[in-house]
Amino acid sequence: MNLNKVLNLLGLARRAGKVILGTDSVIKVLPTKQIKLIFVATDASDATYDKIDKKAYFYQVPIINKYSTEELSKALGIEVIKIIGISDLGFAKALKKEIERGDF
Repeated sequence: MNLNKVLNLLGLARRAGKVILGTDSVIKVLPTKQIKLIFVATDASDATYDKIDKKAYFYQVPIINKYSTEELSKALGIEVIKIIGISDLGFAKALKKEIERGDF
């Protein structure tokens, strides 16, 4: 997996308007089944992770927990972001494909 490619795809998804930002927004949108993939920063609190994990499990949305707040924030051009929902199936598939390549 090329870290830069994943982060570039995240930035592109944001510019395309296909991201939902923040814990509360992601939780609010999950029941509509618009979110196809969720990123949770590795340094998010256990409480935040658990809150998202329970909802994501219920709505069968995969979670990616491989990137820090700094990496996610930089990719989106936002000062601090810990939770990102991807609302486009094409972006979600492309991101998962890159991550699954696993060249850590």
